[in-house]
Amino acid sequence: MIQRTLRLAGLASALTALALSAPASAQIKIGFMATMSGPAATLGQDQLDGFMLGIEHAGGRLGGQAVTIIREDDQLKVDVGVQSIQKLIEKDKVDLITGVTFSNVMMAVAKPLADANMIFIGSNAGPGPLAGPQCNQNFFFTSWQNDAQSEVMGKFAADRGYKRVYVMAPNYQAGKDFVSGFKRFYPTPLVGEVYTQLNQPDYSAEIAQMMAAKPDALYVFYPGGMGVAFVRQMRQAGALGKVPLLSTSTTDGSTLPALKETALGVLSGTFWGPDFPNPVSQKFVADFRAKYKRIPSQYAAQAYDAALLLDSALKKTGGKVDDKAALRAALRQADFKSLRGNFKFSANGFPVQDMHVFEVAKDSTGEVSLKTIATPLKAHADAYVSQCPLK
Repeated sequence: MIQRTLRLAGLASALTALALSAPASAQIKIGFMATMSGPAATLGQDQLDGFMLGIEHAGGRLGGQAVTIIREDDQLKVDVGVQSIQKLIEKDKVDLITGVTFSNVMMAVAKPLADANMIFIGSNAGPGPLAGPQCNQNFFFTSWQNDAQSEVMGKFAADRGYKRVYVMAPNYQAGKDFVSGFKRFYPTPLVGEVYTQLNQPDYSAEIAQMMAAKPDALYVFYPGGMGVAFVRQMRQAGALGKVPLLSTSTTDGSTLPALKETALGVLSGTFWGPDFPNPVSQKFVADFRAKYKRIPSQYAAQAYDAALLLDSALKKTGGKVDDKAALRAALRQADFKSLRGNFKFSANGFPVQDMHVFEVAKDSTGEVSLKTIATPLKAHADAYVSQCPLK
């Protein structure tokens, strides 16, 4: 029933996209691909909803031009993702592509995107290889390079003086990136480093193993449904409150509606939170809550910025997409007001941005949300940019 509801919500969002302009007058075709079904569907749905709200705030157009959004669900399957990207490029003949939720899918679709010389605006997955040796002049990311969110938690753990830290993550590209990022800023040897199956539903054995190690703190990366299951099982095991839980993409707007008070006190690192005071962020949060009846996650926030970035770039090109050099130059300027505050790209197309730590807490309305408690990394560039041949 949950998956059916998500699919219906996604269909409604897609229909809304098409309604923004009649197909007959559409001048720009945008392909949107994300994980829209299965346990991680909330992430892709938030990406879509945030992107659509960005278009709405841009007046229902991008760069003054009518747009048509063609949506694809990669189902968190590499082969489906590749097929979907090829369909968008070869059959639908889109002008550019945005989205992509998981890093294993991102790594698989990078080649067909590059082979097609396609402009791509990533609104979530940021695998290390694409920030370094495999960077591409056509790829821009409004999210973060994977390691950055864990780097800020590693810095936070080091600043707190934790001596015995245990880490857990799914066994795939992003999971490994996040652990690497954490260790880059937390130099003390870990007391445990465990990789679980992707979309594993039961963590009771791993939680018992972790508790037996008696760590000072636990760091995890479990996005979407994995995060909901993990935090609930930590609470059921009596581990929450005994071991400080530091996390990335585990307790955010995509999981807190399901977790609610269960997640109170959990710490999370990322680039943005719904308590940010700047006007762009405040309008985004208010309108997102009014439209979708939930607090937006970072996935929605970075996809919203993707729409604003595109709008700003297309304004500079006069709404034209054929001159890719001009469009790339306009995108690289990032001449828009981001909901995170200052925004600029490194040479590899990833953002340079502040990275914060948030605590799951109740907001002024009594709703469970995120509260900013620290900013350990400021104007932070990813660790791989020096390996990127682009200048």
